[in-house]
Amino acid sequence: MRRYRGIVLLLVVLAVALGTAWWLWRPKPDSAAEKVAPMSVVPQGSSTVKRPDPTIDRTGWPVIVAFGDSLTAGLGVAPEENYPSQLQALLDDQGYKYRVVNAGISGDLSLGGLNRVESILEHEPAIVIVELGANDGLQGKSVTDMKQNLGGIIERLQQAEVKVVLAGMEAPPNYGPEYTQEFRGVFKELADRYQVALIPFFLEGVGGMPDLNRADGIHPTAEGYTIVVKTVMRALEPLLTK
Repeated sequence: MRRYRGIVLLLVVLAVALGTAWWLWRPKPDSAAEKVAPMSVVPQGSSTVKRPDPTIDRTGWPVIVAFGDSLTAGLGVAPEENYPSQLQALLDDQGYKYRVVNAGISGDLSLGGLNRVESILEHEPAIVIVELGANDGLQGKSVTDMKQNLGGIIERLQQAEVKVVLAGMEAPPNYGPEYTQEFRGVFKELADRYQVALIPFFLEGVGGMPDLNRADGIHPTAEGYTIVVKTVMRALEPLLTK
């Protein structure tokens, strides 16, 4: 028993020593390891990012639904700094009286979007910005199936006389050039077939830019979303009325 207690005491001493060593040699606060916030933490936003004015009463204004996945939901940024919120701020600044609704669900595939399109119509939108397909590309899903799903979404929205803006996406290169090219072509093909506004690449000027994306290299920072909103606005503005 004494020998057992001695072993336990030795282990405790070693644990304390290792803990002390880690504390002394841990990365300092100004190192790169502690500059990157984990995905579960919402970082403090930049003062240059425009946020919607909470005092404005937008009741009765025509609705724009931002329909998409985590890129729309705003994974990792404060709610008032995601792209739908910054789009609302930009519309307000430019005198457009529309209310933007964030209908982004993290991880959503094009099939998931097709399955919930009826819930989008419950908002009685005037315009829907469809940002889906990124997760299909990340998972190497069938391009044919994605095209059918997105086409079904557009058809249902148009049946309800809703104007559609389609956001183009890019597939990662690891599935090969043939898949990447076929994936890219889907969005242009659908935009031409259904005569809807097209954003050629939703993450134009942001994708692949470390300073504008979070640590995962996929989801934009608040500043990255500021650029995204300008890209969205170029396709959206011709559909707006003052």
